Amino acid sequence: MRKALGDAKLTGKDIACVGFSGQMHGAVLLDEKGNIVRPALIWCDVRTEKQGHDLTKALGLQRLIQLTCNPALPNFTLTKILWVRENEPENWKRVRYLLLPKDYVRFCLTGERATDMADASGTLLLDVSHRRWSSEMLDAAALDESLLPTAYESPDVCAKVSAEGAAASGLAAGTPVVAGAGDQAAGAVGMGIVSPGTVSATIGTSGVVFAATDRPALDSRGRVHTFCHAIPGRWHVMGVTQAAGLSLRWFRDTFTGRSNGTAASYDQLTAEAGKIPPGSDGLLWTPYLMGERTPHLDGSARGALVGLTASHTRGHIVRAILEGVAFSLRDTFTLFQEMNVPVNSVRLGGGGARSPLWRQIQADVYGHSVEIVEAEEGAAYGAALLAAVGAGIWPSADAACAAAVRVASRIEPQPAAVAILKASYAAFRRVYPATRQILNPS
Repeated sequence: MRKALGDAKLTGKDIACVGFSGQMHGAVLLDEKGNIVRPALIWCDVRTEKQGHDLTKALGLQRLIQLTCNPALPNFTLTKILWVRENEPENWKRVRYLLLPKDYVRFCLTGERATDMADASGTLLLDVSHRRWSSEMLDAAALDESLLPTAYESPDVCAKVSAEGAAASGLAAGTPVVAGAGDQAAGAVGMGIVSPGTVSATIGTSGVVFAATDRPALDSRGRVHTFCHAIPGRWHVMGVTQAAGLSLRWFRDTFTGRSNGTAASYDQLTAEAGKIPPGSDGLLWTPYLMGERTPHLDGSARGALVGLTASHTRGHIVRAILEGVAFSLRDTFTLFQEMNVPVNSVRLGGGGARSPLWRQIQADVYGHSVEIVEAEEGAAYGAALLAAVGAGIWPSADAACAAAVRVASRIEPQPAAVAILKASYAAFRRVYPATRQILNPS
């Protein structure tokens, strides 16, 4: 924060309001004095699969979805709390408070324990339909509500920078702070995904397809997440690919290292992939390096590179990875069709949106034109817009997005590539059932 203020030639007194965004689901556990009890268990930690199964067995899938709009996935915060209670009883005795990652930063800055409806939706402890903590889920988990922070709507001012926070950050004491939002909801605000029909596809470490809705749209099998949006009175549905950008990073770091310890650059790898035709000459990649959420809900799913021949090159493998991640995200678009969630425009975000090749692959795989917005850092930009609403600069997030979010470019699908990748996608969808049968024959 000091660097940001210095680079902008501002002081803390020039800041009207502070917004927050951060990774969802992480369990930051604090003791009575606000000290960290143990390292946080973050979103991609799936050691908690047993706790998810136990919750599903105790309540039933349909009851879980009725109470929280979601199934008990190992990624969700409640399963991580239960894992600590079951496996680290001495640590659990010390736990008095739960915070999500961004909310711990707010706690350090303000001394207040607060969260927002969108981030709270990913805990499995929120009644998403009614936007309040679920007493039924707390009872089922034998937890007291005093463990939880106060939940606010994202643009609401919920705290002020404390004297200690001001000394640590360079902000002025008393500066108002809004609730903010988890990374996906904040990123959607930053990209203007605030009304039904607007959809984003974001490739970071994970990948997310996100659609705004005016109701809590549900999939009866829980294959997509239904969460509160950062806009009061609105919701969103999203599908998640666990290892999206992670797939490319894993390949680069594992297989392109040189004797001096450096790996090939992403630009070099995508340049090689750009020389390979759509469909990667029959090579397929399923990006299940950390299990998978949408659509399989399978923490034991495993990645696969299928169809290798001696004629395939490194460029083929990289292109297959880029296409495989896009295929995995397309699974969510397929579910949106089943759920009658409208898709009128698609905007790309995250690191994957910086690659011209990956942009084109996504347009071709989705069979839909895609847009790039001017502000690349969607979640941080969205957090700033929410802070601006809290400060009264705009009356609502809709007004903020209308004024501040602009489309920079549009990429059209290539009809010949669309036809090839449609066939490749059909083959991709057959890989998971086959590998699951091999790895888990029971």
